[in-house]
Amino acid sequence: MRGSGFHLLLFARYPVPGEAKTRLIPAIGARNAALLHRRMAEHAAGAARSAREAGGIAITVCCTGARARNFRAWLGEDLRYAPQPEGDLGARLRQAFGAAFSGGAGGALAVGADVPDLSADLLLRAVDGLKGRDVVLGPAADGGYYLIGTNRFRPELFGNVDWGTGNVCRQTREAIRRHGMTSLELPTLRDVDRPEDLAGIRGDPRFMEAFGEKARISVVVPTRDEAPVLERTLEAASREEGVEILVSDGGSRDGTREIAARAGAAVLIVSGGRAAQMNAGAAAAGGRILLFLHADTILPSGYGDLVRRALEEPATVAGAFRFRTDGSGVAIRVAERVTNFRSAVLRWPYGDQGLFLEKRVFEEAGGFAPLPVMEDFELVRRLRRRGPVVTLPEPILTSARRWKRLGVVRTTLRNQCMIAGYLAGVSPERLYRFYYPKER
Repeated sequence: MRGSGFHLLLFARYPVPGEAKTRLIPAIGARNAALLHRRMAEHAAGAARSAREAGGIAITVCCTGARARNFRAWLGEDLRYAPQPEGDLGARLRQAFGAAFSGGAGGALAVGADVPDLSADLLLRAVDGLKGRDVVLGPAADGGYYLIGTNRFRPELFGNVDWGTGNVCRQTREAIRRHGMTSLELPTLRDVDRPEDLAGIRGDPRFMEAFGEKARISVVVPTRDEAPVLERTLEAASREEGVEILVSDGGSRDGTREIAARAGAAVLIVSGGRAAQMNAGAAAAGGRILLFLHADTILPSGYGDLVRRALEEPATVAGAFRFRTDGSGVAIRVAERVTNFRSAVLRWPYGDQGLFLEKRVFEEAGGFAPLPVMEDFELVRRLRRRGPVVTLPEPILTSARRWKRLGVVRTTLRNQCMIAGYLAGVSPERLYRFYYPKER
């Protein structure tokens, strides 16, 4: 069945507080109930992706509660999206399976988005189970089911069922027997619908935010001979709670690594340029959120909560801070305004503004491309295609040393030439030689 047009149908609601997982609201509140649903759906999408890599499966998110573009920004561009119709779960399942098989599916599998123990292996077992059986069923501990799969359109499975009760799985088994179908049952798993279901996931780090813990932030700082500025940067970054700092060093000879170690940062030694350094830092990061920070840039006070709040909206793909330098003069103020217009209005911030996003999104985007220069520009370009990239009103403070070295006008013109050249197709290697002429 693998590779023969198998469709996986993931049923998910957009995680709006007060609309998602409403039965959990008395126990953990509307915001946390929606957040828990969000994290479980992201886990389910990740399991589906892993199954797709192993089995050549097409994934469709059957979505409700928001437009497909919001789901696409939230869960990724590589999935298909189809709106759920009106009606009970039976009507929605009939429509989804009907659409899959009318589109040429060789088999279809529907799964819920609220199953913490769902895995790629389990999904592949379901796919393989349909090679010689009519139906695959994944019973839920509450009497429903978390998964159902068929090898052809079988609408009779979705009628005369008391949806939302503990009778769903039993009635579905009876329909399978009544119609002479063969079946395979997967292990019984728990889904999370009611307050009593929460006990089994309270200690699970994947869902800790739904129980009041803050998402951990990993600050990744690429360095190379940054001793004069690094200590101040790390001091500001380390003031926040729930933060880890990783310094990814590209071969410093001036004490940069020693300064980072004294500041309590994890120090990585990485060759291959800044993109490789940041990718290595992201891979080693233990936080849910990544924040890429230049070594000469000072984060604002309270930046942790600012970042977390910005990413509370599932459709927000990434963000950055408003740009400000420690330089003086009219020319530098004009340059700041131009930068902030581009960032806030055109939604195109650069790396020196403290780019942040969830690690999940970073990995789904493929990380920084292995370019010698313009790696941040290229990543933001991809992220903008997925969904909104926001700029916070709070400023980040960047050193004006490069502006002072070359002059504001010359620096601005050089930066614009880099962008124009990249968009015109000039090779990154040639742009690198233009930007760093002394390293030829």
